[in-house]
Amino acid sequence: MQSGSCPNVENKYQVRKLEISDKNKGFLELLQQLTVCDSVSDQEFQNRFEELKSHGDDRVVCVIEDDSSNKIIATGSVFIERKFIRSCGKAGHIEDVVVDSNARGLQLGKKIVGFLTDHARSLGCYKVVLYCGDRNRGFYEKCGFKQGAIQMAKYFV
Repeated sequence: MQSGSCPNVENKYQVRKLEISDKNKGFLELLQQLTVCDSVSDQEFQNRFEELKSHGDDRVVCVIEDDSSNKIIATGSVFIERKFIRSCGKAGHIEDVVVDSNARGLQLGKKIVGFLTDHARSLGCYKVVLYCGDRNRGFYEKCGFKQGAIQMAKYFV
């Protein structure tokens, strides 16, 4: 991952894995800036957190917390798909990348994507993929991604 042009931002905002206490730091509200994210009870959050944790490094949600406000201001996730192709290779899938609207322009999205990409590489993935809308294409190209496929989706809800 390349360093941004903001050395103070590099040191001030650190990427870390999601913690159970992040629900109370605006994690779900941040996800609402990305897509539909309905109310989740504390028990539901804990159950999902524990489920993801049980998958170890194959399911990682990372966040950046603004220590001055104790709010989560950026997040993203990666899951590792174990395949039969490429000699039982692995592929990383990046999902749910969002930066709080008040913190955009600080290179936090690049930090999140870099963390997730590095994580996938460290686990031996031969590729990492993500899907995005046209409006985010330029951002991901700056992060080193290239258009590789056409996304197709079938939604059940």
